[in-house]
Amino acid sequence: MSSESSGESDGPTKTICPYCGVGCGIQITQDDDGEVSFRPWADAPVNEGSICIKGGAATQSVNHEDRLTDPLVRDDDGVLREATWDEAYDVVVDNMERIRDEHSAQAMGFYGCSKAMNEENYLVQKLARRYGTNSVDTCTRMCHSSTVYALKNSLGEGAMTNSMADLEEAADVFWIQGANPGEQHPIANSQYFRQAVLEGATVIQVDPHANKTTKSFDITDTDRHMHLQLEPGTDIPLLNVVIKTVLENGWVDEEFVAERTEGFEHLTETLEDFDKEAAAEEAGVPLEDIELAAEKYAKANNAAIFTGMGMSQHTCGVDNVQNEINLALVTGNLGRPGTGVNPLRGQNNVQGASDVGAMPNVLPGYRDVSDPEVRADVESVWDFEIPSEPGLTNVEVSHEIGDTIHGLYIMGENPVMSEPDTNQVEKRMEELDFMVVQDVFPTETAEYADVVLPATSWAERDGTVVNTDRRTQRMRGVDKVYPNTKDDLEILCDVGNRLFGDGSFDFEGPEGVFEELRQVAPIFHGMTYDVLGEEGVHWPCYEPGDEGDAYLYEDGFTTESGLGRIEGVRHQPPKETPDEEYPLILTTGRIIEHYNTGTMSRRSETLTRVEPENFVDVHPADAEEYGIEDGDYVTLKSRRGEIEVEARVTDDIKRGTVWTTPHFAESAGNRLTNDVLDERAKIPEYKAAAAEIEVTVETDAGDVDAPADD
Repeated sequence: MSSESSGESDGPTKTICPYCGVGCGIQITQDDDGEVSFRPWADAPVNEGSICIKGGAATQSVNHEDRLTDPLVRDDDGVLREATWDEAYDVVVDNMERIRDEHSAQAMGFYGCSKAMNEENYLVQKLARRYGTNSVDTCTRMCHSSTVYALKNSLGEGAMTNSMADLEEAADVFWIQGANPGEQHPIANSQYFRQAVLEGATVIQVDPHANKTTKSFDITDTDRHMHLQLEPGTDIPLLNVVIKTVLENGWVDEEFVAERTEGFEHLTETLEDFDKEAAAEEAGVPLEDIELAAEKYAKANNAAIFTGMGMSQHTCGVDNVQNEINLALVTGNLGRPGTGVNPLRGQNNVQGASDVGAMPNVLPGYRDVSDPEVRADVESVWDFEIPSEPGLTNVEVSHEIGDTIHGLYIMGENPVMSEPDTNQVEKRMEELDFMVVQDVFPTETAEYADVVLPATSWAERDGTVVNTDRRTQRMRGVDKVYPNTKDDLEILCDVGNRLFGDGSFDFEGPEGVFEELRQVAPIFHGMTYDVLGEEGVHWPCYEPGDEGDAYLYEDGFTTESGLGRIEGVRHQPPKETPDEEYPLILTTGRIIEHYNTGTMSRRSETLTRVEPENFVDVHPADAEEYGIEDGDYVTLKSRRGEIEVEARVTDDIKRGTVWTTPHFAESAGNRLTNDVLDERAKIPEYKAAAAEIEVTVETDAGDVDAPADD
């Protein structure tokens, strides 16, 4: 199988930024020494040449000296040493066969990657299922699995209902709850959302933390921005106030509810005795402000909801998103431009990784793995039997290490850094029987691996990705920077062919994989590489000749009944709340300069210079109580661990709440977060944990140059 890229040597290569899910087009060039550089793409379909600070610095990590360049195998002394590809493959295959023989196929867990291409994630889930398990997952589990669950269950598809373009053109009100596009999706925010406000739209922002989104809508001589700064974990009470206000004032779209929804009576019964005043007090937002926001949303011609990890990363994450869906359904804000419920996806292919089946309960195209007819249809293409029982999620796999899980195959993910309660994750990794990691850089997880396989970077390979509004786009690569690295696709095919030898992993390149994906995933069936071209196509695209759908549900929902599902929900407090020992609420989030846990962004000179180390936001009243001055180094603690960070005293955060990031390995926020899960979506509760803080006597922050990993 060929692993050569299709990069053109006589001019810039058009590709997609590897960071967030906006899907900005960029160009890259490669000089005679192999150095890869960024170039703007002026007429790129999504961003029209604009790029954020991360996108402009994206190529700075490609040629970095930390790159993995040769396979590594752990020797008898416990040291990772260089090996040939054949030797590394032999160790991988021998151990995977041994684990299956000694235990069962269910003893292996597989991790896909939200930064890898659709084709590569398609292959890793196919590898898991050919091996005999459905325990394959990606980091969508950590960010939006509750959103996917709620949207699929209530509307039919686990994705943005609308496109960024139609939202900018048609929305009168943007309801942004638990999302921070100014920081995490900056080009979408500036090119689409802020532009809409400049043209007359209103923004209602619901977030415990004032941030770059807040500031971006502080537009002179307008009152078209409200910030409802609620207490962490009180999204359901606040939204119930909004919905109750809609019901009380007769702002329900009765025709839409009658013809296109079910469950309205359950919602009204749930809110029958609901106390708006008490709920507003619990949320920490004046009742009159919430009622005004409700009026603005309900009376708009077209109102759109944007949701993010501030809503999804809770043990009640599914209910949080369900209540957003309730609000959209009762006001009829679905099925037309400028409306809908729109999750802003955080990684360049976190949407696509889910779309192509790298999840334990669905096959490509979100087809239920437990459905015999679905399995039979896919088996007719794959020519092997698919396990019928849904597998474990990635966090469940981690929890089972040392018990039912004995081996891991990890492509491009770094659970040591990305999963909550890092200290326990590290202990579990030490108990593993066998682990293989394929990645671009040596990660914190790779330190525990038995085999490390060096992959090419995003800039060196071809494939497709799906951005946040379902636009499937092609990525194109330049030549390899390091000759002994291999594309993830080639590695997976090599491993699959050595494990099974039945031809199920014989592919000449990514286009061949995409052609098979089209056969088993109806939402991609009408696409080809030629059709995608430079513009891309929004799924679903069911038949050749279809142009895709910029917005969903114009003629009906894709639920089993064809109706949108309304379901009343009640408040559930976070599993950990402040007490005498830990009197503060800790919440976490990303910043514009860095990306997840920093693999690429912290290997960028530009980004590291702007934001070199972690920090914690502390309210001035809390700072005074604790004797903290702005710039002091403090120890931030939870029941799971502690980190040392710089304190930034700011009224951007509410009193009693502290806020930090997950980007920095030496002071990783996930050493503090709680690994309790939403019962249905299995997403961890990153957004609320009990915490304590104290001034650190020693102010040396340590080595701030050490890179972390995504």
